Amino acid sequence: MKKSAREILESGRSIRRRGLMLGGIQLAVAGALGMKLRSMQLEHAEEYRMLADGNSIKIRLIPPARGLIHDRNGLLLAGNEQNYRLTMTREEAGGDVLPVLRKLSNLIPMTDSRIAELQDEFIKRSAITPIVLADRLSWEQFSSIALNAPSLPGVTLEAGLSRAYPRAGDLAHVMGYVGPVSDYDLERIEEPDPVLMLPEFQLGKVGVESRLEEALRGKAGARRVEVNSRGREMRELGRQEGEQGATVQLTIDARLQNYAAQRMGEESAAAVVMDTQTGDLLAICSSPSFDPNKFVRGISGPDYRALMDHDHRPLADKTVQGVYPPGSTFKMVTLMAGLEAGVINAGTRFYCPGHTEVGGRRFHCWSRGGHGSVDAIQSLEHSCDVYYYELAQRVGIDRIAIMARKLGLGVRHDLPMSAVATGIAPDRAWKRERYDQEWQVGDSLNASIGQGFVLASPLQLAVMTARIASGRAVEPQLLRSIGGVPQPRPEFPELDISESSLRIARQGMDAVMNSARGTARRMRILPDEWRMGGKTGTSQVRNITAAERARGVISNEQLPWNRRDHALFVCYAPYQAPRYAVSVVVEHGGGGGAVAAPVARDILLFALADGLPPLDAVPPEQRAAMEERHNAMHLYTPEPKSPGRSRA
Repeated sequence: MKKSAREILESGRSIRRRGLMLGGIQLAVAGALGMKLRSMQLEHAEEYRMLADGNSIKIRLIPPARGLIHDRNGLLLAGNEQNYRLTMTREEAGGDVLPVLRKLSNLIPMTDSRIAELQDEFIKRSAITPIVLADRLSWEQFSSIALNAPSLPGVTLEAGLSRAYPRAGDLAHVMGYVGPVSDYDLERIEEPDPVLMLPEFQLGKVGVESRLEEALRGKAGARRVEVNSRGREMRELGRQEGEQGATVQLTIDARLQNYAAQRMGEESAAAVVMDTQTGDLLAICSSPSFDPNKFVRGISGPDYRALMDHDHRPLADKTVQGVYPPGSTFKMVTLMAGLEAGVINAGTRFYCPGHTEVGGRRFHCWSRGGHGSVDAIQSLEHSCDVYYYELAQRVGIDRIAIMARKLGLGVRHDLPMSAVATGIAPDRAWKRERYDQEWQVGDSLNASIGQGFVLASPLQLAVMTARIASGRAVEPQLLRSIGGVPQPRPEFPELDISESSLRIARQGMDAVMNSARGTARRMRILPDEWRMGGKTGTSQVRNITAAERARGVISNEQLPWNRRDHALFVCYAPYQAPRYAVSVVVEHGGGGGAVAAPVARDILLFALADGLPPLDAVPPEQRAAMEERHNAMHLYTPEPKSPGRSRA
């Protein structure tokens, strides 16, 4: 069919439009290609020429600065210091590293055995993996190598940062330490951050450093560098800085922690100070300690063996890892279990002749002659074992275990520290599951005075004391802020324990310290506004046979150190408005009242006074000894970084 003139005209217009559109597209593509070609030939010509000649542009990660750790008042606990080191990559050294190592041995100390070790390391590692040849170089060594750099292919000088702990051993167990990333570390991480592959990159190993690793690590930066055909870095083409790790602020008061460490001295001991209202851990100190800086720098064999072989176990954190029979500090648990069950009241009396017989077995009181007729408050005041033997038979172990858990014993408290122990608050089901045996009456008697299967850490004893003092389910807190963001401050609910039961326990703890026959009266605090409630504890670590009792029990002083009793003490103050709770355990220290109580009392006084306590806070006969002790201390008294000090 023949087209009309109009149709022919419209068809021609359509063809022209399509042609113009196609031409426009072709022109745009040609323009874009031209611009890209111009960019490649003029602006990036040198870069692409280098790529064509030998792929000589490298991307190198820049390790981020690790986040800082401060105490509650802004005092530095973990920081970073300048570190000069030397690395080498086998690929960039041309494959044969021995000639380069020989040249380096003329510039820095490097023995034949060290060279052999490095050769083995290069064989084990990928050819593109940098290996650290030397660390913590002096400025003179650093400069000498830099001057000889053209003759040292594959060698790179780095000025980086290394972790440093200015307070050395004061907080070693709390913060832990960092160290080089090991194969074991990488195996435990599902998708390792590439920065962990950098030579000698430092990773948190234990403590806060480990538990807050991701926050403290930061994010790596990167730099683009030009290297020549021999692998020598020629110039930097670009750099993107990384992000420093988050700054972490702990609840710890470094001054109080330092005082606690010095007050415990060389004892194998632990002390915990806890705010009864907020749960903040103001001090959590294990003694003896160690210098974490040695682990960062690579601890020597002799130094490590000395720590491992030490009978006081300086590497163990006794505050959260150590669990001990709590001894008579557990008696408040048994007492309140009886009060809550309605088995006894404040006036209920039991007679103590010095022992109780059950099933043909004699269970002794610590007082061989007995205490006579004793009521509930006096049972704590005199620490009468027989009272609790009688009470345990009436109340039963299951109720005692429930009360223990209400007070924080036998419960794992979530803290960013390593190996936090759960302890044991045993009951019938626990023994059946653990030993496939039924619970016996004798087990209850032992448990009632904190012996037998019962185990608690110093942290748990501090939590127990804080809960008795406050009447609330206080949980320990160690983190104040991360990256400047305050951590949530929980509202602690009231304990499911009647106020009358708590009041009787507090009155008993007050009598321990302040009554005429209290077991710790000598360690009382004199000012009424700082009046203290407390409880002594002595836990046996060996069995005393009937034959030994007949001829006289051997005193702790006559026994080898590791067979002596543990000394324990828990306390809180002020009595009328509780603010601080303290627990102290001295391993194999002997009597709690004689050994642990004076340490705990002095630490509590330091917290109350916010510094060295006045001498008139203690009985007159103890003031000279306290003054002499304080004069011998080297206390940490820096100015805070931020204005004002507060434990609120």
